[in-house]
Amino acid sequence: MENTNQIEDGKSTETKKFSPEEFLITPARTFEDLMLGEIFRAPSRTLTDAHAAAFQTVSCDNHPVHYDAEWAKKHGHSAPVVHGLQVLAFTAPGATLFPHFIGEVFISFLSLSCTFLKEVHAGDTLYPALEIIDLETKDGKGVVETAATIYNQRGELVLDGRHKYLLRTQNTNK
Repeated sequence: MENTNQIEDGKSTETKKFSPEEFLITPARTFEDLMLGEIFRAPSRTLTDAHAAAFQTVSCDNHPVHYDAEWAKKHGHSAPVVHGLQVLAFTAPGATLFPHFIGEVFISFLSLSCTFLKEVHAGDTLYPALEIIDLETKDGKGVVETAATIYNQRGELVLDGRHKYLLRTQNTNK
């Protein structure tokens, strides 16, 4: 049986064949379609002790600053500190719609860097975003640089970073 969808157009009905290649969350864009200043936000997230414990298990980072409230206080912290790499993980492009826009032309994630500006603790709500800050053509391919930022519920910038991605351009051979 052929997969078809019935599309109603006013009074007439036409049959269109289903195509997995056309089943996109958002219309695909090319490198040339991207614009400086575009912002791709990830959903906000309130961190809990369970998030920190899960990351501790995955990372094997067992430093007491991350789970021992008394040790953290004794060493100048108000509470156990969420792992920095866990905070950085909230800038993952896949948490935004950005990879859905560029999925058809994406080649690779080239690099990332960041500076941790404020401690993050269980109970903090994080607001991550990626903003396109540079678009460069290099060797026939497109390089996109984004500013990766995370603010907390108090409006404080807790992480400032950069991501770079390599994309096919319209002139790039697939």
